[in-house]
Amino acid sequence: MHYSSQPSTVTAVGEKIMDHAVAYYMSDQYIAISGALSAGDARQYLLDHLTDNAIPPQIYIVDKDNYLEGLLSVKRLFTEDNADVPVASLMTRDYVAVAPEQDREQVAEMLGNHLNGPVPVVRHAKLIGELGEREIAALLRDEYTEDAQRQGASLPLDEPYLSSSPWRLWRKRISWLMLLFVAEAYTGTVLKAFSDELEAAIALAFFIPLLIGTGGNSGTQITSTLVRAMALGEVSLRNLPAVLRKEIPTSFLVAISIGLVAWIRAWILNVGPQVTLVVCLTLIAITIWTAIVSSIIPLLLKRLRIDPAVVSAPFIATFIDGTGLIIYFEIAKLVMHDLG
Repeated sequence: MHYSSQPSTVTAVGEKIMDHAVAYYMSDQYIAISGALSAGDARQYLLDHLTDNAIPPQIYIVDKDNYLEGLLSVKRLFTEDNADVPVASLMTRDYVAVAPEQDREQVAEMLGNHLNGPVPVVRHAKLIGELGEREIAALLRDEYTEDAQRQGASLPLDEPYLSSSPWRLWRKRISWLMLLFVAEAYTGTVLKAFSDELEAAIALAFFIPLLIGTGGNSGTQITSTLVRAMALGEVSLRNLPAVLRKEIPTSFLVAISIGLVAWIRAWILNVGPQVTLVVCLTLIAITIWTAIVSSIIPLLLKRLRIDPAVVSAPFIATFIDGTGLIIYFEIAKLVMHDLG
């Protein structure tokens, strides 16, 4: 029997701790007993070793070498009528454990989807620590904070925001901003390629910000929703057909709703029926195209073991900008025969 008898986290892991590893978060404050102990003695041992008013929901059953054999619910222990029964007969072997070197992202996904209590940390089947409620909360907070920062096209901060200098903020942001700036250049290439169409119907230019903005905003909504759902383990690449069946009809309804507003805007600008039709058709096409792209890319990256949070809202918006312009001008050429 032992209580908090493990060495410090660093010693237990035996190596430098990375702040993305389970070892960075785990606690060595747990109660473990032998499976041969009687229920009555286990109750007394638990009460003798409580350090505060908080009662752990479970205790761990280990052998003499500290190999984890099972988990025992404290409720099960205190509701057992036979005080002489060995606790090994009360424990469960149905549990999920994590390793100290396991990455925070993997554990966060597992915790968000499957578990609702403390998690044992084992190394080579030996119990070395625990992720309790506080440790799990800290792990999930840090993981979700990093995802949120990556979705905003910024590298995660290593310190509180108010403690970060302008120089450090610049370093965290500039790489993504430079990448997006270069990627955005192809939007200008598309506009140059269709410069003749723009000169022939200058009214088409009035709606470019509206169309590409709608596509980018729609993509941001879908990507953010899917990244969160993947973090909770709700969806994966095998659910892609179901995701598309949900997102494509939704995007069509969104396009119809926004299309009505666009039609009113075109009528106010008095751009003529052909341009109005082009704008409405393009809205539908871009919104559906955005739904397909924003649904596939995060799920595909997850399958490739790339953090889907890096598919940030600005990245999706940048991609939709160029492809949306191509869709816009191609529809214009089909509808406005003088542009063909």
